[in-house]
Amino acid sequence: MQLNSKVPSGPIQGKWEKHRFDMKLVNPANKRRYKVIIVGTGLAGASAGASLAQMGYEVDCFCFQDSARRAHSIAAQGGINAAKNYQNDGDSVYRLFYDTVKGGDFRAREANVYRLAEISASIIDQCVALGVPFAREYSGYLANRSFGGTQVSRTFYARGQTGQQLLLGAYSALSREVALGRAKVNTRSEMVDLVVQGGRARGIIVRDLVTGELTAHSADAVVLATGGYSNVFYLSTNAKGCNATAIWRAHRKGALFANPCFTQIHPTCIPVAGEHQSKLTLMSESLRNDGRIWVPKKKGDTRPAAQIPEAERDYYLERKYPAFGNLVPRDVASRNAKEVCDGGRGVGPGGLGVYLDFAEAIGRLGENVIRERYGNLFEMYDRITAEDPYRQPMRIYPAIHYAMGGLWVDYNLMSNLEGLHVVGEANFSDHGANRLGASALMQGLADGYFVLPYTIGDTLARVSPADRLKPDHPAFTEALDEAKERGRRLLGINGKRTVDSFHRELGKLLWDNCGMARSKESLTEALARIPQIREEFWANVKVPGGASELNQSLEQAGRVADFMELAELLCRDALTREESCGGHFRVEHQTEEGEAQRDDANFSHAAAWEFTGADTAPILHKEPLEFEYVHPAQRSYK
Repeated sequence: MQLNSKVPSGPIQGKWEKHRFDMKLVNPANKRRYKVIIVGTGLAGASAGASLAQMGYEVDCFCFQDSARRAHSIAAQGGINAAKNYQNDGDSVYRLFYDTVKGGDFRAREANVYRLAEISASIIDQCVALGVPFAREYSGYLANRSFGGTQVSRTFYARGQTGQQLLLGAYSALSREVALGRAKVNTRSEMVDLVVQGGRARGIIVRDLVTGELTAHSADAVVLATGGYSNVFYLSTNAKGCNATAIWRAHRKGALFANPCFTQIHPTCIPVAGEHQSKLTLMSESLRNDGRIWVPKKKGDTRPAAQIPEAERDYYLERKYPAFGNLVPRDVASRNAKEVCDGGRGVGPGGLGVYLDFAEAIGRLGENVIRERYGNLFEMYDRITAEDPYRQPMRIYPAIHYAMGGLWVDYNLMSNLEGLHVVGEANFSDHGANRLGASALMQGLADGYFVLPYTIGDTLARVSPADRLKPDHPAFTEALDEAKERGRRLLGINGKRTVDSFHRELGKLLWDNCGMARSKESLTEALARIPQIREEFWANVKVPGGASELNQSLEQAGRVADFMELAELLCRDALTREESCGGHFRVEHQTEEGEAQRDDANFSHAAAWEFTGADTAPILHKEPLEFEYVHPAQRSYK
């Protein structure tokens, strides 16, 4: 299979403008004849739904939450990047482009990243117009703060709830289109399969989560905006409902899955507190602007933080990376936290934590300033840990957070399946092997507001609405029967183990063997064990209830069954990639200083995997990555 990225020719500064002109258009009067299905109503999905409906297309949105505004995008805290240079500190579109390619350890497609940087400034204007209450300076200008992996302040924010405010803006725009009858939102509805006929995405199969009814929905194009797959690890910062079913069912129907091993470890999370914990809580990376990270210099020092004098503290990020200090990229900060904890200098229960200390900032700026910047985050930490971060340092430790991998897409955000577009975290396109903080919201809104509205027109202009399949077409009937049979099979096992117990076992295996550190031995062990867990799952899982009713156990069983297959592909991809880059750290491939060591000669490519069956080896396809503007080099943040 030949992967065609469809990146336009010419200088990178003019690629997007040239491409917009070269793409086919749909006549305004014809747009209402086309129907687009959007799965997911987070930032990418809601912004896409609002934009496409306003343009005149018939839009049908689906989400499994009880409201589109409850998508996991609300959990994003720290901010959204944009190259506006309000601080006059040397920022530019090119610098944002450079920082993102470098931050992703030179494993992203240059053209996509430059387009993202180019669009970033327009996103802020769009969100302000929608009423998003960004923080402002005394003068009235929008405020900015710094994030990891950069030396400029380009992150716009709304205290520690930026994702929620951005989603409310997109949700309000989508709600307007619903009120005008140009869009429809189907809540408590989960996509359980993609319908493909003739190599083209034709629609989806949906389960009503209240009644259990399975229905078929046809369209001229399908857009997946369903987020990432980090919950495959069980313990992550994602909401418990986040899953990979939509993109995995598309993968099973022929969509290539790219770079599944590129998963992000966030360095600033509340440590695990007990065996029965079901999720982890993120503490925004923005806290690293004013918080200083340290551990005791002496191994095994268990004194309270206040009793450890300054001379006996190791501010290890400031010591090792003086140019960036506490604002090194997430992968670098995470590996260093693991290193000091593995060396016996961790703090808190089990020694799995480091301090994030605000004492110096409070003394310098005053408690009121810190409260104004981070008040809700401090309150959240206090409620979860019963520790007051104004009086003692926070304890943090790395955790699974984001998936840079996802379905392979070209420059138009379309998968290798005609008519199937993938936006936001569900695709692989913009971040390479490591995402810089505050770039997820930027990508989601760029895709939904400013990229997809152009590129989907090029897709639709090449087909006729008259060729849209009816929901009673044999392709839909077959997919419906498959979905019903899958449900019957899960309900009929009637084993002795809960779905959650299998998910927990799988997640722990992944974290231990394919988490912050990976090796040939650990990955080989995981690849031997995962099929055994999957086999036991299909023989011994207990799914109570029935198919024709509200049944959360059945929902979860379907999602965990997909995680079982995804986990194997993730480990296979990690084993195949014999290098370290970004969030993918193979212990056999590191520099003398312990930094990630890439192999550009053999692995400067996107790894796109083709599904061939649950029990057969997938086929690897490679998209070569070419770097004309940002030349690969050993990353240095010192």
